[in-house]
Amino acid sequence: MLTKLTLRMDDNLIESAKEYSSQTGKSVSRIVADLFEIIKNEKIKREDPLTPTVRSLKGILKGKQLDEKDYKKYLEEKYS
Repeated sequence: MLTKLTLRMDDNLIESAKEYSSQTGKSVSRIVADLFEIIKNEKIKREDPLTPTVRSLKGILKGKQLDEKDYKKYLEEKYS
């Protein structure tokens, strides 16, 4: 379903948008819709932001049978 949206912008910005529209062959409405789509997709990507370090460690222990005793043993060895 298409719904009308009214935007208020600076006159110079509107002129620039119209010029860009004529150069690209896209309507101003299509340009704005494309921008909103980009924003929506970026939001989806940001929902689970992992740092490169965390991303490199993700799943590293999958399938390993480790428990609290293993962790305590590791700490004892590390600090003794």
